[in-house]
Amino acid sequence: MSTRTASCSCGQLQAHVSTEPLRVSVCHCLACQRRTGSVFGAQARFDKAAVSISGTSSEFVRVGDEGGKATFRFCPNCGATVYYTMSGREDAVAIPVGAFADPSFPAPTFSVYEERMHSWVRMPDGIEHMG
Repeated sequence: MSTRTASCSCGQLQAHVSTEPLRVSVCHCLACQRRTGSVFGAQARFDKAAVSISGTSSEFVRVGDEGGKATFRFCPNCGATVYYTMSGREDAVAIPVGAFADPSFPAPTFSVYEERMHSWVRMPDGIEHMG
């Protein structure tokens, strides 16, 4: 596999990955809807050792429904989130799929917070569903 690069809108902050994602998921929680400005968030999780970051980021820490913390890193210039980490999963880095701007990126295999999913959204056949 060749290296993939995720980038903010202005290109200043980048995440470079050298492996396939461990998992690609979709989250329908209201916080992801607000963060992305869309009706869900789509993210790919990678082994931390396979990710290198270039550029400067600002941070926002969000506490989830069950108390876990997610630290989002975004570009201080354009505001786009490029990657985030989660407490309890220090060995992984999550990157929004859209930051890769690659229509051939692997499809999601896992969907969460579906009780908050917009009624018109349909997930791919065979995806694993979790509340």
